[in-house]
Amino acid sequence: MEIRYLLEKPVTLDIQMQVRDFTVLLGLSGEGKTMLLKAIAGLIPAHGHPFGGLAAERRPIGYLPQGYALFPHLRAWENVAFPLPRGAGRRAQAMDLLTRVGLVDLAERYPAALSGGQRQRVALARALARRPELLLLDEPTSALDMATRDEILDELIREVHEFGVPVLAVSHDPHLAMLADHMAVLLDGRIAQEGPPRAVFARPATMGVARLLGFRNFLAGRIEEIEGAGMVVAGAGADWRLRTGLQHGMHAGMAVTVAIRSEDLVPGDALGVSAPNALKLKIVSLREEGVALRVRMEGALSLDMLLPRLQCEGRSLVLGTELWVQVAPEYVHVMAG
Repeated sequence: MEIRYLLEKPVTLDIQMQVRDFTVLLGLSGEGKTMLLKAIAGLIPAHGHPFGGLAAERRPIGYLPQGYALFPHLRAWENVAFPLPRGAGRRAQAMDLLTRVGLVDLAERYPAALSGGQRQRVALARALARRPELLLLDEPTSALDMATRDEILDELIREVHEFGVPVLAVSHDPHLAMLADHMAVLLDGRIAQEGPPRAVFARPATMGVARLLGFRNFLAGRIEEIEGAGMVVAGAGADWRLRTGLQHGMHAGMAVTVAIRSEDLVPGDALGVSAPNALKLKIVSLREEGVALRVRMEGALSLDMLLPRLQCEGRSLVLGTELWVQVAPEYVHVMAG
């Protein structure tokens, strides 16, 4: 399904993107993600496709807002039944939907007696009661605790796949985007990049996209040479060089930005200068992050490295000491400009 929407108020958005199975639109808070969902649902004025020109109540949309907006005075089955036509089969239809999301045993409970994940599934069943052609989810991870988030998200994605309804979820959480079938990145009111999550996370199109996806290391340089299926990128004055794979549209002498994930840097006590992409740098900062260690290093360039517990064990990392580090050529991402 193609989404095309133009908004002028309360934010300016010019959106063109694809929704394929479970799709996540990733963007910072305040970028207008919720406004886009409201526009598609017909809740605010906008021009667009699909469903443009239809009143909100006529749009075949299922909408889960943040917090789920369940009626606190209605039991679970009554919340699900709310959008269904009045009639003798209303309760039976609601109970069937609760069965499909695994909550039929809790049908008589009020929202206050349900966990966050259970409330989410009641809201999902209510949204699906309308038999939507598109399901909209607004920040589906915002009300979930870290201990159960992955389990609940796995259930949610499995359920929407089983129902066969295309889903557009908006979020500022890159973790949710990793679980999607398709993703898009919203920056400055437009779609900056879209595609399969694996491709987008590995090859962000711009620095803005890369920052949003968790990259911390950005280096300005130029393509020094192109050789076979690879390239060599050098810093100003050629004080550092990094090998990377050949990327489309690049040529020798071109100004580029190199992006490297902190977790893709690895230490090597005996790498030596002959190892590919080996750099000798001085440790200037150490900070524990749970069971991992974040290391800031400087020298010919500045790099941020995140070491998991297994790579920290048996190492003596001390401020001021020099450390050989390496990054595989396939993890060196090069962007124009």
